Amino acid sequence: MPATNFLQVARMTRVTYDLARGRRLPVTAALFAAVALAACDRVTDPLLEFRDPDIIDPADVRTPEGADALRQGAFGRLHTMTSGGESVVLLGGLLGDEFRSGDTFIQRNETDQRSIDTTNSFMVTAARQLFRTHVLANFALKALREFKPTPRDLQGQMFFVRGFAENMAAESFCSGIPFSDASQEPVVYGEALTTEEVLVKAQESADSAITNLPDTVRFRQAAQVLKARVLLNRAQYDSARIVASAVPLAHQYSTVHTTKGPNQIWALNNSIRRYVVADNEGTNGLPFVSANDPRLPTRISSSPDSTRDFEGRTGMVFNLKYPAETSPVVMTSGLEAKLIIAEALLAAGNATWLDTLNALRARPPAYTNVTNPLPPLADPGTANGRVDLLFRERAFWMWGTGHRLGDMRRLIRQYRRPQNTVFPIGTFKNGGPYGTDVTLPITAAERNNPKYTAVCVKSQA
Repeated sequence: MPATNFLQVARMTRVTYDLARGRRLPVTAALFAAVALAACDRVTDPLLEFRDPDIIDPADVRTPEGADALRQGAFGRLHTMTSGGESVVLLGGLLGDEFRSGDTFIQRNETDQRSIDTTNSFMVTAARQLFRTHVLANFALKALREFKPTPRDLQGQMFFVRGFAENMAAESFCSGIPFSDASQEPVVYGEALTTEEVLVKAQESADSAITNLPDTVRFRQAAQVLKARVLLNRAQYDSARIVASAVPLAHQYSTVHTTKGPNQIWALNNSIRRYVVADNEGTNGLPFVSANDPRLPTRISSSPDSTRDFEGRTGMVFNLKYPAETSPVVMTSGLEAKLIIAEALLAAGNATWLDTLNALRARPPAYTNVTNPLPPLADPGTANGRVDLLFRERAFWMWGTGHRLGDMRRLIRQYRRPQNTVFPIGTFKNGGPYGTDVTLPITAAERNNPKYTAVCVKSQA
């Protein structure tokens, strides 16, 4: 989908309140309006012009205050593209094994079934949310450089937002990802980039964020976790370990929710029951419910006749990790940094990888809401078993944070696992087999981009 210029000016003219809304006027009123129009100076008369408060004129942001407003808007977009909307976090979990569809909408069912049409409107919305975040971060960067160059950490924040969007795109979508740039006129349309090319962009953004963020600013730690995550996606394990080692366990960066901007994971699962916490989905899925793991507390409906999923077929499974519409969602954390270190140690054949995992289980960080120590893990004794254990730990620690789809793809891309041993397979709950998709598609809306000529192969990790 092409990027959207969110600062386009809509200039409108109205005669009267009624005429602007297409209401019929009595003949006398219409004649009066016509006479009034004839008497008006169409250039200067205030009756003929008004400002729409929902439209921002580009001139209005050419100030330090305007530049900062764009920065805050970019964070709002980041909020929406993660847990503030039905985003790649939710749809990626549906494609993977975190959720199953409890819905009647085909858009969610075909995602859960791993057979997503490129016209899927939910995918169009999720992609738009992500690319809008990227576009607005670029807008804010340009404005901050020109009108509010200090403090420089504000620019660092926007590099972080931009890099986060780039990395999420690489983890979620099939290869051939376009990033259009609407921070200038005319819009520069983006060409299709491979997953690796997008990850390189994300690493550059993370590096720029770190450069512009002082040690005392918490966003520097968030940017370091982001960079380590990108390096992990690029199979640069030792470099990822070095970057992650600088992040304290106490670090967390979370999206904040209110009753007016609710946590959509809670809303779509706990409130309107469109998403159901999955359990051993399609043979390969993890036992997110039956494991009774305190990192992902759940509640199974005790009265299925009154508390079924939206489709009405089965009883509900609610997540209690996000028990309220105001529950925050951790996007980067010291815990994630430790998990990255553990994987790097395992890749290097260093036996302390297991010690790193057990240290997390012995003293869970407060932001996980796990109040008691978890029993220590034992070494499975085989290479495949160790990888299985590490990815299971990642899945339970970071359920519902947008990491799982990227991890499942890495099991295929970096660990050479066949996709039919990673993603759900067999017969879908509503009949028919699971498909072969392992990515979200670049949707048909991108046909509006004259430079987009790629073919999305959804079955390629």
